[in-house]
Amino acid sequence: MDRKRPVIGISAYDVPVTFGQWTNFQSVLAPAGYSRSVTAAGGLPVVIPPVDGSTELLDLLDGIVLTGGSDLNPATYGQEAHPESAGFHDGRDRAELALVREAIRRDMPVLGICRGMQLLNVALGGDLIQHLGSETHKGPPGTYTFHDVEVTPGTRLAEVLGAGTRTHSCHHQAPDRLGKGLRASARAEDGTVEGVELPAARFAVGVLWHPEEDEVRGAPLFRELVQQATTYRLAAA
Repeated sequence: MDRKRPVIGISAYDVPVTFGQWTNFQSVLAPAGYSRSVTAAGGLPVVIPPVDGSTELLDLLDGIVLTGGSDLNPATYGQEAHPESAGFHDGRDRAELALVREAIRRDMPVLGICRGMQLLNVALGGDLIQHLGSETHKGPPGTYTFHDVEVTPGTRLAEVLGAGTRTHSCHHQAPDRLGKGLRASARAEDGTVEGVELPAARFAVGVLWHPEEDEVRGAPLFRELVQQATTYRLAAA
């Protein structure tokens, strides 16, 4: 089939949800903002379930979005859990770490968001500050905070977004030691690393905020992902 749009895989959650009278019904899902953003940018979104062997799906994809969600298990980066680290999903950690490492190996375009940005850092050998303890970055459960981010000049992120942006924030962790080959591309006023990228890659960018929750501010990142995915698909043809 001659596809007109690049296919973008979106990593999914495996969580209990409620459907009508059915409660705690284990489901694979991803928030709709991700697929809307990919579609608006000209891509075709496909949800990737967090299962072992999902790397085989990369043969069918042109780029991936690593979504937000629960804390990574600190065991993935060689640490004991902080009292505020919680909600680990080891199966998702294992599947997504394999997914991003294989995507990077293939030089497939990758956009990591919140947990996805942290995952990108850990996949390349970095670690995390497990608890920032700051209301700047995380408010009451179920809410976003808002703060400014300064983008580092000369980075790929600066090419896409410019010098800075105002962000939707809902995280209590952030990169500490950066993974191999990564550089910081954005920081909050308190110095927290809010963006990372892999300069040697076609497009491997992670941001700690939630651009899909503000589709106007987030649109440039998704457009760049889809553009790079188009180039990747043509090069592989």
